[in-house]
Amino acid sequence: MNQIELKALAKINLGLDVLGRRENGYHDVRMVMQSIYLYDEVKIEKTSLSEIEVASNLNFLPTGDGNIAYKAAKLLKEEFHIEEGVRISLNKHIPVAAGLAGGSSNAAAVLFGMNRMFRLGLSGKELMERGVRLGADVPYCIMRGTVLAEGIGEELSVLPAMPKCTVLIAKPPVSVSTRVVYEALDSKEIEAHPDIDGIIEGLKAGSLKKVASCMGNVLEDVTIPMHPVIEDIKREMVDAGALNAMMSGSGPTVFGLFESRGTAREAQRRIREKSLTRQVYVTSIHSVRRDQDVH
Repeated sequence: MNQIELKALAKINLGLDVLGRRENGYHDVRMVMQSIYLYDEVKIEKTSLSEIEVASNLNFLPTGDGNIAYKAAKLLKEEFHIEEGVRISLNKHIPVAAGLAGGSSNAAAVLFGMNRMFRLGLSGKELMERGVRLGADVPYCIMRGTVLAEGIGEELSVLPAMPKCTVLIAKPPVSVSTRVVYEALDSKEIEAHPDIDGIIEGLKAGSLKKVASCMGNVLEDVTIPMHPVIEDIKREMVDAGALNAMMSGSGPTVFGLFESRGTAREAQRRIREKSLTRQVYVTSIHSVRRDQDVH
């Protein structure tokens, strides 16, 4: 195998709670993660040179050691003494720095693809153990599907599949630093924690309405005051018929859960009409069959 093409899926957080901060700066979290059918296309090719090359359709992305996909390739090349080089092409569709784990998903795809291309024989669990060295979301991006994430995000437990629904994704034209958001959270007392157990109960019951009603993200209390447009987009989605709408990760992306695609498209039209953002996409939940390869 000289090349492989993969889909690196985005994720949303159906629930995100922060339980505390560790001495090393990482935070203990409890999150319900869900992959969606919005993805980057990742192509990996073997080259005769020993170098790692990264190219992207976005000219502002770093292509060297500052790119997490580059770091993923470097990690495996060094550990397994791979002499051949790799050329990684990233065709990005997932909004960047948006709370959707686009970079982490690219890194996960590189780990998965190189493991297969070079026949390294690593299991999914072994790939995830390496992925956490690159970033807390990378192990989940290898596993995908509906998952409870604990610890710093690397302790993963498979949950019952999310009921089928339409997802509207809207990324406003603002930038959010995850580090700044968590630092601001550390400086205040968390007054209300999201109902993570309620979300899990809804998943077990197969109730989309229960899941939606229990959604919550503790980081909204920090990010929304910085960027009120996030609240405007949430309100527009709910007014247009979303069962609920919430910020994903540290933001600024907002997602809404809809029972019908037509209702989601109407919300998409209204958000664009009001110029809240141009980056707004209608997509769906991505379910993983656990008896198959994840990518």
